[in-house]
Amino acid sequence: MISIQNKSELKYSDLSISLPEVLQAMGCDSAFTDSSLEFEIDSLLNQLHTILRPRFQYFTSEGHIDSERKLLSIGEISFSMGSIISRQLLKSQSFLFFVATAGQEFEEWQQSPSIKGDILKSYIADTLGSIIAEKSADAMERVLETALESDSLRHTNRYSPGYCGWHVSQQKLLFSLFEDEKPCGVTLTDSSLMLPIKSVSGVIGIGKDVRKLDYTCGLCSLESCFRRKR
Repeated sequence: MISIQNKSELKYSDLSISLPEVLQAMGCDSAFTDSSLEFEIDSLLNQLHTILRPRFQYFTSEGHIDSERKLLSIGEISFSMGSIISRQLLKSQSFLFFVATAGQEFEEWQQSPSIKGDILKSYIADTLGSIIAEKSADAMERVLETALESDSLRHTNRYSPGYCGWHVSQQKLLFSLFEDEKPCGVTLTDSSLMLPIKSVSGVIGIGKDVRKLDYTCGLCSLESCFRRKR
């Protein structure tokens, strides 16, 4: 099994953010959206062209899934992941741990008086941050797929602490696996919140017999999950 790692900085153009998906993430129907809202979104996106520096970092490691106890063990560290994630990772030959973030530059822009002092801009910016963090992780997956291609390997969906029965407190165990104390410049609070806030982390299974599936929202009770179909 190959061992791979990557640390990359992205550009705004790498993310391909579209107006319809921003509107959808905001809960708006693009067919009935006021043009002034679309103008505001476009204006904020244009500001991000020059300042945005999203990043991702990952590495792979051998590990073991205990399907009965629903544990993923990496050396002496064990993650209690619950039945949903452990089942999806079961056939993995190795495991990829990642952090992806919209970046400190985005955080400073989002907290600037011109954004924070305007309710609409603040809401749009918050939505954009979530999209940017997820699209940074999407870009990471595309890089990963290229790295796996020569060995005819595939990967699972990505799964994060706080979702699908994996407690968010285990974020600290995940971060402890990285050689960098602050992967992608991301740190954790005492309550396991990532800073910058618009960041994602998690695990992906790698192997010849794993599959990337539609997220199983019907099996999960977390109503606030960003992947839940409304």
